[in-house]
Amino acid sequence: MYHYATVTKALGELKEKGFIIDFNIQENRIINGPDAFEIVHLYRYEGESDPGDEATVFGIKSSKGEKGVFVAGLSSFGENTVAMVLNELSLKGRKCDLQRR
Repeated sequence: MYHYATVTKALGELKEKGFIIDFNIQENRIINGPDAFEIVHLYRYEGESDPGDEATVFGIKSSKGEKGVFVAGLSSFGENTVAMVLNELSLKGRKCDLQRR
C-alpha cells in the first residue's frame, strides 16, 4: 500500500479510486451499524512538532459497495465516537488477516 505524503494527497488519490462518500457527515451510519463497513485503506499522519496535527484517513467500503473516507484528528478518538468504532474495525480486520496466514 502506498503511503501518501499528506492527508490532502491521500484524499485525492482515494477519490480517484472511487472513494467519494464523506463519512464524516454520515458518521451515525457507522456508529449504528459497524458490521456493514470494512476499512480497506488506513493512513496515519503525525505532526512534526505538534501532536495536535496528527490525523488518520480511513478508506471505507460498505457492504452495499459504497466507498468513502473518514478523516479523524487525534482528539476524535474519544469514547463512543465514530473514530473509535473505525479503529476497532481496523484492529478486528488485522486480527482476521493474521488468523488466515
